[in-house]
Amino acid sequence: MALLSKSRISRDVPVPSQSIKQKSIYLGLIGVIFIFLSLLVSIGLGAVWVHPSVVLDSIFSFEGDKIEHQLIHEVRIPRALTAALVGAALAVAGTIMQGITRNPLADPSIIGITHGAGLAIALALVFFTSGSYWILLLWSFLGSALGAFLVLLFAMISKDRVSPVTLTLAGAALSTLFSALSTGIALYFQVAQDLSFWLAGGLSGTKWIHVYLLLPTVFIGLLLSLWISRSLTLLSMGEEVAIGLGHSTQKVRWISLITVVLLSGTAVSIAGAIGFIGLVIPHMIRLLVGSDYKVVLPLSAIGGALLLVIADIGARMLNPPFETPVSAVTALVGVPFFLYLSRQKRGSM
Repeated sequence: MALLSKSRISRDVPVPSQSIKQKSIYLGLIGVIFIFLSLLVSIGLGAVWVHPSVVLDSIFSFEGDKIEHQLIHEVRIPRALTAALVGAALAVAGTIMQGITRNPLADPSIIGITHGAGLAIALALVFFTSGSYWILLLWSFLGSALGAFLVLLFAMISKDRVSPVTLTLAGAALSTLFSALSTGIALYFQVAQDLSFWLAGGLSGTKWIHVYLLLPTVFIGLLLSLWISRSLTLLSMGEEVAIGLGHSTQKVRWISLITVVLLSGTAVSIAGAIGFIGLVIPHMIRLLVGSDYKVVLPLSAIGGALLLVIADIGARMLNPPFETPVSAVTALVGVPFFLYLSRQKRGSM
């Protein structure tokens, strides 16, 4: 009887058809092409417009005595690549969070990562007034990790341990607390303006060292997420399904949360509080290719990279020569989508 039940559950597991696999490959290739084109535009865009042919020439035939080539190599290429990597990291982290919590409104901030980093930045600005950028970067990552750890600790104390509902409620409560504390500290010690620059989120000032930090992080995070992709697919269908097929749900959640902290903690520490990418992209990908996370995760990485590169372009074009915070641009897309999801979720209850 148990074998029969297990066989019935196995048939219910969504397996991508050949057409879905082909569609996923086509979407991936199209996404990569659009990322390449958007990177060319992003690299050429700035106070001085650089033609794409000059951009390509500087990449394949770099000449150090040309100012345009130096500008492209030292400033614009790192910024464009950082945008792509941060977008990919946030999108994959959001996809994982929605999978393990079965909450369509989940993103990395649900386990206190973003607001934990904000509190750490506020403390760093107070106690390290002459601290370097790297001190702020380190504090931001530690705050992200600490925020996630405290959320997990509160969730484990409860009866349901690391259940989706408990994790969501603990994350919402502690995120509110972290936000209130960081605002109070910033106002009392008069560092609110400095904190607001970080909270606005942005990619100006990014360098090659940020690319070198993000590349292995995104690579390792994507590998970890693909390793548990089948379990995430089953968890998204319900915990009973995953347990019935012999998957350790607690183990999957721990690996997932470590991956989310690694990806979003690094991204938030470098680019600040950029929201909605981890919320919007997973839903768009699932609408296109279904709910198999082996397909959804890599396509989410591509979609997140494309969205943030385009958002960064928009941030520079809305009010030239000044830059609009990139988080404001992503919010223009994310807020209407969030309201739509909220309405759909309420209608289904």
